[in-house]
Amino acid sequence: MAEKLSVALITPQSTVFEGDADMVVVPAWDGEVGILRGHAPMMALLGEGEMRVTRGGAVDRYHVAGGFVQVAGDVVSVMSERAEPG
Repeated sequence: MAEKLSVALITPQSTVFEGDADMVVVPAWDGEVGILRGHAPMMALLGEGEMRVTRGGAVDRYHVAGGFVQVAGDVVSVMSERAEPG
């Protein structure tokens, strides 16, 4: 098992974030989902809201709207219609 999550936040225009993380929280259409290493495989629709990527003591925040999140192994792929830092 990897020591970190591998995370990618991608929009149709660009890759907004790509890197390692300790934890990710995404706004699914029916509530927030927290993802740590070893999370069960899943796919969920994104709603609109704040995605948080925790790395060490820092938290990167992104506003995302629409799309989906996929967790496979320790890889988190977030494909969003719109995403921007904030």
